[in-house]
Amino acid sequence: MARPGAGAREMWNAGMRSRLGEGQQMRIGELSRETGVAIPTIKYYVREGLLPAGRLTSPNQASYDDGHVRRLRLIRGLIDVGGLTVSAVREVLAAVDSPEEPLHEVLGAAQHAITPRPAATPEGMEQARLTVAELIRRRGWRVGPDHPALEKLAVALATFRGVGHGEFEEILDDYAAACERVAAADLAWLGRNAEVDGMVECVVVGTVLGDAVLAAMRRLAHVEASARMFDGAAVEDAGGR
Repeated sequence: MARPGAGAREMWNAGMRSRLGEGQQMRIGELSRETGVAIPTIKYYVREGLLPAGRLTSPNQASYDDGHVRRLRLIRGLIDVGGLTVSAVREVLAAVDSPEEPLHEVLGAAQHAITPRPAATPEGMEQARLTVAELIRRRGWRVGPDHPALEKLAVALATFRGVGHGEFEEILDDYAAACERVAAADLAWLGRNAEVDGMVECVVVGTVLGDAVLAAMRRLAHVEASARMFDGAAVEDAGGR
């Protein structure tokens, strides 16, 4: 799907404005107090095309509404919880503001934006890539060869091998089965939102913030599994660490 460049920014902002609600009008100071986002940061987001400008009420005054409040909270969630850069947030919000795109394409665009490219390439990548490709084939997953998560998974597996824990690959199918259940739950939740604009936002929010939920819940499940498998009383006495 198309990414918003500098030349397209004004058209993109116009589309964003048309979808933001009217609601209660407020000045930028009130918007800052309502969202907890500093005024210079709000202005920065406007300059960067993440947030549409307010409606001019005088040459040096603008008013904002509930739509701006919601958009600011979304931006901060993507940055603070999702860990995205401003550049990645711009791409993700472009997906939110493109309801005419097929949802499958929106999901792909969001995933491409939020999947970090590996900072290093460990030894053993060729074999790790083959392992990933075989996993995808075995599970019957319809994933394009350019999806960044493929390389990210290969880097993780190569690193496992490099530190002497290559046997982790023995449970890859268990991981895959669990992730299939998570993905099905994600999309079932998405399907409950009948409005197209809302569905697009759900795709993006669920993809980005869902990663944070999954990581946190996995750690909590580790505590419970450790308690059941090893020594529940000892884990409880230790405060669940």
